Amino acid sequence: MKFSDYTIAPEVKQNLETMGFKRPTDIQFKAIPHILQGEDVLAIAQTGTGKTAAFAIPIISQLHVRKTSSRSEGIRCVVMVPTRELAIQIAEAFQEMARHTKVRIFAVTGGVDQDPQIARLDKGFDVLVATPGRVFDLVHQGHLRLNRVEMLVLDEADHMLALGFIKDIRDLIRHLPRTRQTLFFSATIDEEIKKLAYSLVVNPIRIQISPDNPVNTNITHFIAFVEMDDKRFFLERLINEHPDSKMLVFVRTKVRAERVLKALERVGIQSQTIHGDKEQEDRLQVMRSFRDGVVKILIATDISARGIDIPNVDYVVNYDMPEPPENYVHRIGRTGRGMSKGRAVAFCAPEEQPLLRDIETYIGQPIEAIMFSDDDRQMARDLSPESKFDLKELMKEVAAFEEKGGVKKKVKVKKGK
Repeated sequence: MKFSDYTIAPEVKQNLETMGFKRPTDIQFKAIPHILQGEDVLAIAQTGTGKTAAFAIPIISQLHVRKTSSRSEGIRCVVMVPTRELAIQIAEAFQEMARHTKVRIFAVTGGVDQDPQIARLDKGFDVLVATPGRVFDLVHQGHLRLNRVEMLVLDEADHMLALGFIKDIRDLIRHLPRTRQTLFFSATIDEEIKKLAYSLVVNPIRIQISPDNPVNTNITHFIAFVEMDDKRFFLERLINEHPDSKMLVFVRTKVRAERVLKALERVGIQSQTIHGDKEQEDRLQVMRSFRDGVVKILIATDISARGIDIPNVDYVVNYDMPEPPENYVHRIGRTGRGMSKGRAVAFCAPEEQPLLRDIETYIGQPIEAIMFSDDDRQMARDLSPESKFDLKELMKEVAAFEEKGGVKKKVKVKKGK
């Protein structure tokens, strides 16, 4: 089946054709007809399978057809997501699919001054994409009315639950009409998620894609066993062997991110970092630079592991093994998006092997290992200019970074951490 065969607005079909969307992914194929029919949907699907388009396409089509003019008739759809970056990304995806339609989209998030957002809200929008905390604040301050909402979308619901947004979500829902369509999208499902979902949806259509294989089959992923202190040498080697590749490098902490950035700077490799201590505008600028290919290496904490759709990420590097194990799936899901192929490699130090065992248990299969000989390890060290730097001096750099306010909370950095 092609998108041209769906009973969606001609303007939306034209936009999808312009975007190169010809055939729906599995989640789109299964979800779109039910959403068009006005049914509640509970969808469980891997990251990178096209979930955003699965709900954006039918929502835009329905709102466009129902709308009598281009003027705002009040907010008709609310899309709630866990992070600022994801809210902005989803709003941009809606805007692209809504070109030449009467549907207007706006995103509100925390981390920035709310006054400009309030001013924009006064102009009127049909679709509001928001993080729970900020939209909850705006409602209680009287700046936002949701009495005309027809559709509610909870995207990355498991992550919102993990971040403690459940109370904000439940409080916010009291301000929505009881009669509405609710779409609940999540990458994982457990008893707590089920309890939340079934408290919000009515007789939902349940859709589950590839439940027995949490890793997207488009992704080839490996484990490389290396010592903790050797990780920077092998990252440098990987980057130099693939100079044109876009790489997303995941680390455990904010300090760790800045430390890896400094190590790459010393060997002449440009990169950027994104983590919770950066101002929102800085984070957006970093994402734009990486998305546009201005910078090809982005070092991130898990703030960027969920839902961010960055085109053409060739490699995901787990510089540090993730914890909890499901974060492995979310991290490597930043590559191999949609129909594209992707690669991921994880650097596993001896002390991280318990985390590896947890990950392999979670995904239900062993991860193929890349084995390095002692000569390989020594060569990686010897070829790197980084090997000439004194480790004590590196520790001093981290301490100086902390003292200058690089992190909000001091972290004691030990050798190899």
